Amino acid sequence: MVRDFSLFTSAAMQRTKNGDPHAAVACAHAGPPIFFSPYNTRDGRGTWVITRANDQRKLLQDTATFSSHRSIFASALGENWPMIPLELDPPAHGVFRSLLNPLLSPKRVMALEPAVRERAIALIDMISASSTSCDVMKDFAFPFAVSIFLRFLGLSDERLDTFVGWAKDLLHGDGIKRTAAARTIVAFIDDLAAMRRKEPADDFMTFVVQAKVDGRPLRDEEIRGIGVLLFVAGLDTVATAIGFDLAYLARNPRDQELLRSEPDRIVLAAEELLRAYSTVQMIRVATKDIDFEGAPIRKGDYISCPTMIANRDPAEFECPNTIDLAREDNRHTAFAYGPHRCLGSHLARREIVIALEEWLSRIPDFRIKKGTAPITYGGHVFGIENLILDWS
Repeated sequence: MVRDFSLFTSAAMQRTKNGDPHAAVACAHAGPPIFFSPYNTRDGRGTWVITRANDQRKLLQDTATFSSHRSIFASALGENWPMIPLELDPPAHGVFRSLLNPLLSPKRVMALEPAVRERAIALIDMISASSTSCDVMKDFAFPFAVSIFLRFLGLSDERLDTFVGWAKDLLHGDGIKRTAAARTIVAFIDDLAAMRRKEPADDFMTFVVQAKVDGRPLRDEEIRGIGVLLFVAGLDTVATAIGFDLAYLARNPRDQELLRSEPDRIVLAAEELLRAYSTVQMIRVATKDIDFEGAPIRKGDYISCPTMIANRDPAEFECPNTIDLAREDNRHTAFAYGPHRCLGSHLARREIVIALEEWLSRIPDFRIKKGTAPITYGGHVFGIENLILDWS
């Protein structure tokens, strides 16, 4: 049950020109549905890898046997505190999830939508007014996604580039950069919490420092855990999704024209693109010895549920490697599954849909610029480093 496989070091996982890391890992379905990978973490620790969508759902639902508490961020500092609510198990998870749900509910996202659309339009109009080419990641995807996150946190865009740099070092840097970025982010979150205690504002961090659970104020470590999770989750994944989506449309002019001429299809198409270009693997820790679908998992073992593999499962999706923008009943797990399903999924979805709607309505037929090649990579969060589009 051991395979030479790693989301970090296998073929097409390291920075690759015109790479397709999603297609590369989809090949896992040619082997056993569960196997052990000796090096499938950033620090080289092994994990069990669950490839089937149904098995991943079963595992992610069983929080008593498979714990979400890994302190993945704090461990970079040699510490052990959870990002909240992601790394809490029930029942504590439910307490904090109930506290935070209203901030990212569908109703709240609807209220944010005009500001999100306004930001997308402003960026795209600025791009189209100055050139017939741009690097989508640098000029649109990251500025758009990060500015929405900063607004949510109650911060201006002035330090946008700085925050993007911290996130890249944390998620994609080597050990030294990752630790340095983690320390910087913790200090920033602690300072922001202290500031909001003294000077409350109408923003997320003020809500957190004034909140109570079980009749008591949140502890400093809990405020830090919530702030760090929001910071990490808001900086990278939405921008990456937009990059992969526009790269696909640049390579597939028929689908580009379809969505341009029938924009009502974009909501459904975005779900298919989320399925095909899922970016996150979830790790759980076994709380006891268990035989899971034939795999002898021992207490303390890591178990990986890569969304990018489950969402190419031929047992779950017909022709899983074909991108069908009209696909319906799309039960993808791009935002995970079970109690820990992504808290920010409603906002992320709207950001992606709005980005596609405004890009397609304002930018004429676009393609990848001749002589350039998008660089993609695998890892804990799959990414696309650059995307030079041309519409001259």
